[in-house]
Amino acid sequence: MHTDGPARGGPGAASGEPQEEHEDTVATRCAVRRRQLGLTREELAHRAGMSPAYLDQLETFSGDFDPGALMQLAAALEMPYDELVGGPREAAPGRRGAGPHPLLAQLPEDECWRRLGTHGIGRVGLSTGAAPVVLPVNFLVDGHSIVYRTDPEGSAAPGDGDQLAFEVDHIDEHLSRGWSVLITGTAEHITDADTAEDLATRPGAQPWAGGKRDVWVRIRPGQVTGRTIHTG
Repeated sequence: MHTDGPARGGPGAASGEPQEEHEDTVATRCAVRRRQLGLTREELAHRAGMSPAYLDQLETFSGDFDPGALMQLAAALEMPYDELVGGPREAAPGRRGAGPHPLLAQLPEDECWRRLGTHGIGRVGLSTGAAPVVLPVNFLVDGHSIVYRTDPEGSAAPGDGDQLAFEVDHIDEHLSRGWSVLITGTAEHITDADTAEDLATRPGAQPWAGGKRDVWVRIRPGQVTGRTIHTG
C-alpha cells in the first residue's frame, strides 16, 4: 500500500528528500501529534514497537512505509489510521496554503454589511469570569445591527450593556482567498415581545445547537471593520 507518495507529499516525496514544514504529509502529522502528546521520539517508538531510527526516518522523509507499522504508529499516537495517512476528514479551513502573491486589503463598512448578508453562523467574543471566550452563534442581520438568541444561563449570554465582539469569515480553499468582518460594540437584550416574535420567524433564526434559547441579544456596533485576502 502506498501511504504517502509524490501526489500528496509534493516534489521529492518519492526520492527521499526531507519534507518542507508547510507540506501536510504522514511525516508532519506524526510529528505534530507526537508533540501534542508530549512524547519524545524514543518514547513514541517504544509505544509503537519500532526502532527510534525508523521513526526518525518516518518523521523526516515521505515515501512508502509499511502499512502494519503505520497502524501501530496510529495506535500509539491515539489517532485513527486513516487520519494519520490522509489527514482529518473534517479539517479546519485553510489547509491548501497561501496563493501566489497574496494581498491583504481593508473592506469599507458598506461592503462589510454586504458580505454578512441576512443570516449565518459567526463567532461572538465576550468576557465571562476569569477569561474571555469565543463561541459560535447563529446570527441575523437586523438593519445595521447583529442579533442572536442564546440560553440565559449559557456562556454566550452577555449582560445588558456589556462590551463584546462579533466575527464572521469565509475561506475559499480552491482560490486561496477569503474575507473576515469584525464588529465590536455593546450588547442589548431584546425585551419587546413583538420584536422577538418577528425575529423568530426569519430564516436562520433556529439555532443549530437546538435547545431552549429564549434570550435575544442585539449587538449595537461601535466599530465595523473587514479585511479581504486575494491573489495579485
